[in-house]
Amino acid sequence: MNTFDLNYYWKSVVDTIQDGVMIVNPEGIVISVNRAFEEITGYGRHEIVGKLCTTLNCTSCEIARQEEGCHWCVMFKKGHLRRQKCSITRKDGRIVHILKNASVLKDKSGVVTGAVETMTDITDLVAKETQIASYRRELDAEDRFYGMIGVSEPMQHVFELITNAARSDAPVIIYGESGTGKEMVARAIHDAGTRGSRSYMKVNCAALNESLLESELFGHVKGAYTGAHKSREGRFEAADGGDIFLDEIGDLPLSTQVKLLRVLEEKVVERVGDNRSIAVDVRIISATNRHLPDLIAKGAFREDFYYRINVIPIHIPPLRERIGDIPLLARSFFNRTLLKSEKKLDGISKNAMDLLMAYPWPGNARELKSAFEFAFVSCPGGMIEADHLPPQIAAALPSCRQARTTQTESLDDLKRQRLVEALNQASGNQSEAARLLGLSRTSVWNQIKKYNVHL
Repeated sequence: MNTFDLNYYWKSVVDTIQDGVMIVNPEGIVISVNRAFEEITGYGRHEIVGKLCTTLNCTSCEIARQEEGCHWCVMFKKGHLRRQKCSITRKDGRIVHILKNASVLKDKSGVVTGAVETMTDITDLVAKETQIASYRRELDAEDRFYGMIGVSEPMQHVFELITNAARSDAPVIIYGESGTGKEMVARAIHDAGTRGSRSYMKVNCAALNESLLESELFGHVKGAYTGAHKSREGRFEAADGGDIFLDEIGDLPLSTQVKLLRVLEEKVVERVGDNRSIAVDVRIISATNRHLPDLIAKGAFREDFYYRINVIPIHIPPLRERIGDIPLLARSFFNRTLLKSEKKLDGISKNAMDLLMAYPWPGNARELKSAFEFAFVSCPGGMIEADHLPPQIAAALPSCRQARTTQTESLDDLKRQRLVEALNQASGNQSEAARLLGLSRTSVWNQIKKYNVHL
């Protein structure tokens, strides 16, 4: 292969590279670029070749001194740049974030003949990093409690109960409609308590039949039933020293309730197919969306078991009873979906937010989250409008407005009221008020200033 062929193929290779490539002479005059460079910068070859590389307004360019020749640029003095994050200005004026690598070029005698620079467009990556940073700031916001969002009075009461329950080893039961966040409450109780560094096990009591459920809870020995090829520990043994979360406990078979009653009273389990007792130290956290007294009346739930698990009851309010939290939840779900989506939506319009506030949310926070997933599909760009939300939300609007005749307090009013109540309860002690609210002392101090609360 002759030199002409090498030059021909080399040009094809360079134009195939997805990173922009630019070659400059010692005076900084652009002498060659590839196709990717044209796409990233918006400049065609004929527009940029022969001009100074400073045309791109790169933020990483450093002038050593005002002289002619190769010493005018710091990069020429250093000899190279490695993975330099910076930005350039496209021909159309738009800022493009790039990752730059550069190196000087020398001839056989070691004389500098120019420099080559590659640039990778990382604009989308920088945008994602900015979104993630914003989301992290939101996670640390004062309206959150172990990942849960709420400044309304009902949710503040729930947070207080979680804090108190976390200090105890007594069984906790969480009541709430589907989609209210019972599992998040259970996890918060574990994380906030003294058992937070130990195991946390979750079992859905409605997902397994009776025999499989007992094997899952208590374990089994080899040969206990067909398919039991080896012994296996159950979730209670795995959770020793920690917490076990029994979701949908209202669907628990009566026979399993009897065995769990023994676990609660004697703190021992027996594997299926074995009669040896195994001591376990496990706190039970359960949850249900059913009314257990009705199940007791029907003979579907044991009364003695009910009283053993109903020691610390926590009732999570449905979303329709805490509509002041809807804007906070909506913002959170919007940001979460934005992080996962390729779309660059700007936010939620006032009309859409009014609609979200008026809807009764039978599916609670889970339905609200799904509504944003739908909106991200139906919205082509810009702001999420009312007609981008699921059809059933708009259809329910007239009846919703008739049902709500009073105006909801603003979020700031709710926060101020809760702050004043906590300070009164704590006799003005800010540290104690922070504990009651589940906030840091700094957050309480900031709120006192923000809402002009006089101690």
